[in-house]
Amino acid sequence: METTNYKGTNKMITGIVFGVITFWLFAQAMVNVVPAVQKDLGISLGTLNIAISLTALFSGMFIVAAGGLADKIGRKKMTNIGLILSIIGSLCLVLAQGSVLLIIGRVIQGLSAACIMPATIALMKAYFEGAERQRALSFWSIGSWGGSGVASFAGGAIATYLGWKWIFIFSIIFSLLGIWLIKDTPESKGESTGAFKFDYAGLVIFIITMLALNIFINFGADLGWTSLITIALAVVTIIGAIVFFKVEKSKEIVLIDFSLFKNKPYSGATFSNFLLNAIAGTLVVANTYVQVGRGFNAFQSGMLSLGYLVAVLAMIRVGEKILQKAGAKSPMIWGALIATVGVAMMGLTFLADFAYTVVVFIGFALFGLGLGIYATPSTDTSVSNAPSNKVGEAAGIYKMASSLGGAFGVAISATIYSSISTIASLETAATAGIITNVIFGILSILSIMMMVPRDEGKIKTKEVSGQRRTPTSSQREPEPSH
Repeated sequence: METTNYKGTNKMITGIVFGVITFWLFAQAMVNVVPAVQKDLGISLGTLNIAISLTALFSGMFIVAAGGLADKIGRKKMTNIGLILSIIGSLCLVLAQGSVLLIIGRVIQGLSAACIMPATIALMKAYFEGAERQRALSFWSIGSWGGSGVASFAGGAIATYLGWKWIFIFSIIFSLLGIWLIKDTPESKGESTGAFKFDYAGLVIFIITMLALNIFINFGADLGWTSLITIALAVVTIIGAIVFFKVEKSKEIVLIDFSLFKNKPYSGATFSNFLLNAIAGTLVVANTYVQVGRGFNAFQSGMLSLGYLVAVLAMIRVGEKILQKAGAKSPMIWGALIATVGVAMMGLTFLADFAYTVVVFIGFALFGLGLGIYATPSTDTSVSNAPSNKVGEAAGIYKMASSLGGAFGVAISATIYSSISTIASLETAATAGIITNVIFGILSILSIMMMVPRDEGKIKTKEVSGQRRTPTSSQREPEPSH
């Protein structure tokens, strides 16, 4: 419930971007420092990989609940809870001497991410309107989409020159700065009537289902896709999803309001976001192939994706400008199309070494270019089409689509690559893995074409009493269409 005429400030945006970047510092940078952590803490690679995946697992399980909770108890409060959890989780890693504090820290960091991501998007929606909201979400996207690349490079540099624990000292500093920078932002809540209620039964069913799904995705290949455990996990996931859907449809207070998906623009943004994040599987296939099949070292394969990072960061504001002039549909389609073409280029494994290296570099750059153009129009479409009392919940579902899409894409691509590499050449395996991601890209384009209206998010300028005014579709809260 908004009780203030407060307008968002650059200070607030900066604080929120710092909060989002802390997530990438502990989520992405950790992947780059595996040997250093293993050597320092003396733990097995298996234990370390589980510790790394716990953050994404706990974030995915609780992000929708945290988003819905933010609408009820306050979005600023939930952001601060997330930043405090980030500090505690990072401190556990700084103080870790073995696997215990490492694992506890990673779980807390996952819960931190679940609190920060949807609550910060909801704050952007609450205190910015029209073109200003789109600008604010651009910076949020730079922190989120660009943050993964920046943290990846920064994490490697920090670990090399200062030691891996310094990554988490920086994470603590950024969290403290985030708390300080948003301290003057008023609280924002969704409209509510009566006493606070929460769907605990729905949350329990959802957690069990998500746990089974994530273990199935991430460990199915190791356990064997036809093993009894893997089949049991698949069965639990399917039954859990059916039970969850039936339980939620029959209650008034729910964890996920499925009526959100009756709004076609919101559905289009969320589905295409899931599918474009699934293309992340390309990163795993391409990086593995150039190292195993072409003899690149880890640093060289990292340099191949430098164009991706630069392009994402450079194009996010461009996507925002296209959104304001042409609406969301055009940049979303073009972004998805350019990203898909970039991915397809990486499948040209029949090329000779130098030619393939050039093609992969250009492919990564196009991938980043496309995602950069797509990011702000997609995020803006999702939040501007959510009812004002459910922005946190809607943002939680949208962000869950990101993490689930990435997990699906990586698991499916890696499985196809490893399965085919046992019966055919590495070139054939890499091409097959990448074709899978091209299919995800095409499905993403189709979902945008079918669901997102042409003028969605477009800013129309009018001259009113000699003053320029920028009304926007979000000034009148759209309810999900029935």
